[in-house]
Amino acid sequence: MHKDARRAKEIIGILKKSYPKSRTALDYTDSLQLLIATILAAQCTDERVNKITPALFEKYKNAADFSRARQSVLEKEIHSAGFYRNKAKNIIAAAKRIVKDFDGRVPGTMAELITLPGVARKTANIVLSSCFRRAEGIAVDTHVKRLSGRLGFSREHNPEKIERDLMRIIPKDEWLDINYILVNHGRTICNARKPACSGCVVRHLCPSAKVFFPS
Repeated sequence: MHKDARRAKEIIGILKKSYPKSRTALDYTDSLQLLIATILAAQCTDERVNKITPALFEKYKNAADFSRARQSVLEKEIHSAGFYRNKAKNIIAAAKRIVKDFDGRVPGTMAELITLPGVARKTANIVLSSCFRRAEGIAVDTHVKRLSGRLGFSREHNPEKIERDLMRIIPKDEWLDINYILVNHGRTICNARKPACSGCVVRHLCPSAKVFFPS
């Protein structure tokens, strides 16, 4: 095993013990709701999305409902999520594709999911890991991107290139939960502005610790 893979495996093992019940912070009850919530979460906090979705999911109960939504109305309903015009357009278009091509059910493979408007690999990975328990990749959001660089997992800046680096050094049986584990660590300890390295359980394995916590 390559030394980077060994170190990654050790880091993940420690973090799994620190965040044993890691899951997405988005509230949902089925794959369609998670798909919609994840689209809304782009450039928006999960907390804000969770305030929007209860009323949304009460009104639109399935893909057919979303496919018939008026864009001007949906824009108002999701306005506080930001980028509401594009998100509303993508949600309606994705719902129409789900109804037309997938019998009203969210598809369960990466190849199918990324054919939906507004759905790239990050969103697809979230849906696949949380709803289908399928490991076809690793979702790279802002937290995973930041921690991948700080932990020395990747030197890339493009999310898809970061994902490839992570898939190379992280065992596949860890792919399902690694996004949520890193997100939890990013929110709790390794935040963007001032990481709390003094309380970090993987500080001894982190090449960035000496930069943020030199003593």
